[in-house]
Amino acid sequence: MAKTRISISLEQEQAERIRQHAERAGMDVSAYLVHAATRQMAETEAIEDQFSGLDALIAEAEAEAAALPSEPDVKAEELTEQERRDVEAALNLVYGEDRSPARPGHAA
Repeated sequence: MAKTRISISLEQEQAERIRQHAERAGMDVSAYLVHAATRQMAETEAIEDQFSGLDALIAEAEAEAAALPSEPDVKAEELTEQERRDVEAALNLVYGEDRSPARPGHAA
């Protein structure tokens, strides 16, 4: 099989780290990079295969949701007390009871 040359540009520090890792692995830089890229591609493909069924379900659910008619606007005053409590509980699940706009683990 004919080989193809690919040229890459990187910082000197990155190049030196790659050379060192390749040397420790007993490979030349070219073989090391091909090995690393091939391994990454295999990992990505395995993950995509593992989640393809779930991705299809999500896409199907999103398409079904997009086809649903929009809900009419309802004012809070039109809700029963139980409906208001249900809405409040649902919002607390999504935003937390303090209603902080920041996501968990992220700064506001």
